[in-house]
Amino acid sequence: MLPAPLKVDPQTARRFVRRALLLDTPAPDIATALSHLGYIQIDPINVCGRMHDLILRNRVAGYREGALHDQIHSPARPGLEHYLPGGHGVLVALPLSAWPFLTERMLRRSRSRSPYHGRFTPREAELAGRILAEIAVRGPLTSDDIDHDGHARSAWGARGRLAKHVLEKLFAHGRVLISARRNFRRVYDLPERVLPRAVLDQTSRTEEEVRAWAVLQRLRQQRLGTLARGELSLVADHIQQVAIDGLPPVYCLREDVALFDAAADPAPAPNSLLLAPLDPLIYDRKLTRQLWGFDYTWEVYTPPAKRKRGYYALPVLVGAEIVGHVDPKADRERRQLIVVSRGVRRGYRVARAVKALAAFLALRP
Repeated sequence: MLPAPLKVDPQTARRFVRRALLLDTPAPDIATALSHLGYIQIDPINVCGRMHDLILRNRVAGYREGALHDQIHSPARPGLEHYLPGGHGVLVALPLSAWPFLTERMLRRSRSRSPYHGRFTPREAELAGRILAEIAVRGPLTSDDIDHDGHARSAWGARGRLAKHVLEKLFAHGRVLISARRNFRRVYDLPERVLPRAVLDQTSRTEEEVRAWAVLQRLRQQRLGTLARGELSLVADHIQQVAIDGLPPVYCLREDVALFDAAADPAPAPNSLLLAPLDPLIYDRKLTRQLWGFDYTWEVYTPPAKRKRGYYALPVLVGAEIVGHVDPKADRERRQLIVVSRGVRRGYRVARAVKALAAFLALRP
């Protein structure tokens, strides 16, 4: 049974989210941040830094570009890359503790009829056996390292190499894992050469346990969020309802409740921060609009003529307010960060935030 709702005003709720998402006090290292946030979404697009780097640079002390993959693909790896259960193919970095919650979904994919991540056709199964044998002998490989002329259709209908398609299925089924990145291309190896035996030997969780874990991971990622009725019963012992004027019921983890006391007293407004387009603070677009009064769309897939803010516009967070956006682009050849456009509420300055992003990318502002 849920305890009585905790009543807070919108400003306190915003300050709570900032604090709970490590924006006031960054984590000392990547492993701590990954455990605290549950996962970090990975995206290959690199306009002014990749998504995961833009998320972590505000949350890990001294974080440098590319450090997430350097860490999770090192011998002392604190995590791994895989698909988020229930995330519809969303690739994320997860702590190693997530492994037993991933394996049940891996098995389900291998038995499904999905043409993308589902079971192998006879032709694919033959190539999969050959690829696994080659990796066992040759070591970690990319799809380009596999000599095969066959072709297949991707989930989006594009024509591509069958070897890449089969490797992606092997990865979705957990029969290979990403062991490294070469110019951000995936390098695959056998699970026993990527993860410690103690991790691999953990018993897979049940479907209900996975569903509950996925809900709690989402709350851990966003720290304040809405839940469907069917999700409440799965996690009732771990959550606290929060009542905010003008908003539907939202929930936080019970372990975070004490942070509301610290968030009740206004603190001096910190420097402005540029948020990633998929930053946990704004990931739930509806809640962002309701709580923060900021209607945001990531326009990377929006036709140019219909864009309002820009291809890769970064929201600007100042204290408990989102005050506008900056649309930057990295010119790596000229070593300069170009501001394509900006729109910031009067009275707020973003020059320091732009300089900080430029310094992170080793560019001139």
